[in-house]
Amino acid sequence: MELKEEIIAEIKKIYDPEIPVNVYDLGLIYDITLTEKKCDILMTFTSPFCPVADYLYETVGDAGKVEGIDEVEVEVTFEPAWDMEMIPEATKLEMGLL
Repeated sequence: MELKEEIIAEIKKIYDPEIPVNVYDLGLIYDITLTEKKCDILMTFTSPFCPVADYLYETVGDAGKVEGIDEVEVEVTFEPAWDMEMIPEATKLEMGLL
């Protein structure tokens, strides 16, 4: 398995406690960039006032620590602001939103 795919698989194990969907399929992960042995993850939260922001930030960072990666940097952004349209259609179907 490619490193990026392995990291995505680990991130998909992290669920937003308020919404029963993993953070990757919610569209909270904007980008994953790998350079040499470093992983940069750009993410957001469903709201700037997310009550579990610290938990999500830490667990996403931990998910990037797969074999072959020595350093993980997680950056949080609110540009663009997350909204329900960022959820892939397959996930919306599973959630009963379509």
